[in-house]
Amino acid sequence: MAFKIFLPISLIFLIFILLAPIGHAKRSTPSDKTSSPFDFIKKLKGCHKGNHTKEIHELKAYLEKFGYLKYEDKTHATNDDFDDTLESAIKTYQKNYHIKPSGIVDDKTISKMTTPRCGVPDIVNGTNYMQPRGKKHTPGFSNIHTVSHYRFFPGNPRWPSSKTHLTFRFSPNFPVSAVAPVARAFHKWDLATHFTFAQVGANQNSDMIIEFHRRNHGDGASFDGPGGVLAHAFAPTNGRFHYDADERWSIGSVAGAFDLETIALHEIGHLLGLGHSSVNAAIMFSGIGAGQIKNLHNDDIQGIRALYGR
Repeated sequence: MAFKIFLPISLIFLIFILLAPIGHAKRSTPSDKTSSPFDFIKKLKGCHKGNHTKEIHELKAYLEKFGYLKYEDKTHATNDDFDDTLESAIKTYQKNYHIKPSGIVDDKTISKMTTPRCGVPDIVNGTNYMQPRGKKHTPGFSNIHTVSHYRFFPGNPRWPSSKTHLTFRFSPNFPVSAVAPVARAFHKWDLATHFTFAQVGANQNSDMIIEFHRRNHGDGASFDGPGGVLAHAFAPTNGRFHYDADERWSIGSVAGAFDLETIALHEIGHLLGLGHSSVNAAIMFSGIGAGQIKNLHNDDIQGIRALYGR
């Protein structure tokens, strides 16, 4: 009788061990909430040009991190003056996220800025990923034009046309239970593109590598703890994709956690050459809420086909 009781308990313990490294995903309760690295923005509600408020230098750092702001004079970058340059950067951010471009830190701007997001900047070297690419004719419909919102990295980097089979591997310490969601994400991109993908061993050479990291991990794009930047990936043909190990990760929709497959779909888009889209429903939109699940959107598929051809 004792043996019969011990077996299921052992199995439960084994399952717990396998799931534990995914970032402690569990259902949240009100007491379970922790502060986000972006929470300082809430203190700036109503701030506008001419203000001098203690956290404004943090807002400047936030906007610089995501490509909206660059001061030649570092004194201006680190002070708490709400100047013309900061106002212009906020207006650009608001336009990208379909908020009235007032230059004021209003409720809608705060809500969007405090949303957990991808660490890849929206603007790189002055190239704004998220502005519409303009109207284009829709084949077969003479009077219909559409606006595409997908973007590419500056210079449109992509994998060589001769390379349609890409391999990926996981770091040796990658949680076993997190492998399947990432593999499913690769399969979805396989169905939408001319690429095929195959996993290889952790110690083999590969085109892409997926890893968990914390804080400063040596790639010039430090993570910031729970609730801020969730993950990032690099343009072709770099091949690196990193999850923030300090986040709560889940398989599927779990309150207070982030779905591994959804985030993988987004970051693989970067690995293939897509930038951020301004379409909220697109997988390449920069932010995502906890518990949210997304899939490839028509804008994502249009973008990858425009980059590589049909």
